[in-house]
Amino acid sequence: MAKNSLEKYTHYYKRWASNQVSRQKAMGDLQKMQSEKLRKLSDIQCTSESQLKFIAEAWLQIIECRRVLKWTYAYGYYVPDDHTKKQFFEYLQGEAESGLERLHECIENDIEVFEFGEGPSEEFNHFRTKLTDLTSITKTFFQNLVKALENGLADVDSHAASSKPANCKPSSNTKDGGKGKKEALTMAGSAET
Repeated sequence: MAKNSLEKYTHYYKRWASNQVSRQKAMGDLQKMQSEKLRKLSDIQCTSESQLKFIAEAWLQIIECRRVLKWTYAYGYYVPDDHTKKQFFEYLQGEAESGLERLHECIENDIEVFEFGEGPSEEFNHFRTKLTDLTSITKTFFQNLVKALENGLADVDSHAASSKPANCKPSSNTKDGGKGKKEALTMAGSAET
C-alpha cells in the first residue's frame, strides 16, 4: 500500500515538475524571441514587428497552458479512482496536452525555416495561419479542461445519471459498473459540444 502511494505520488510529481521546467523554458524562449529574433524575422520577411505579434501570442499561450497542465497533475493525484471519472479526466488532460505539444512543436521547429531564410517567403503566410489556428485550438482545449475541472468533472456524473434508467443497477460483475472505455470516451466527446 505504501509503495503504491509513493509510486502514485512520484508519477504525478514528476509530471508537475516537468511542466514547471517546460514553462520556465518557454518564458525564456519568449523573451529571447522578443529581444533577439523578432527584429531579424521582421527584416527577413519584410514585415513590421507588429505583424508578428501572433508569435508572441503563441508563446504566451504555451506558457499559460504549461501552468494549467502543471496543476492538472496535482488535481489528478486527488481524482478518485472511480474508473469513469478518472478516465474522463485523463482523456481531457491528454487532449489538451496533445494540442499543446503540436503548438509547441510548430513554434519551435517550423519557424526556423523563416528565421534563417534569405528573404521573404510566400510560405510565411501559411505558417502564420497554422500557428494562429493551433494557438486558438490549444486555448479551446485548455478552456474545456479548466471548465471541466472547475465543475468537478460533473459531466461524468450528469451523463451517467441521465443515461441510466431509474430502476437500473450497475452490473456487479465489473469493477466500473459495466462502463467501459468506449462509453467514457463517448461521454468525453459529448462534453466537448
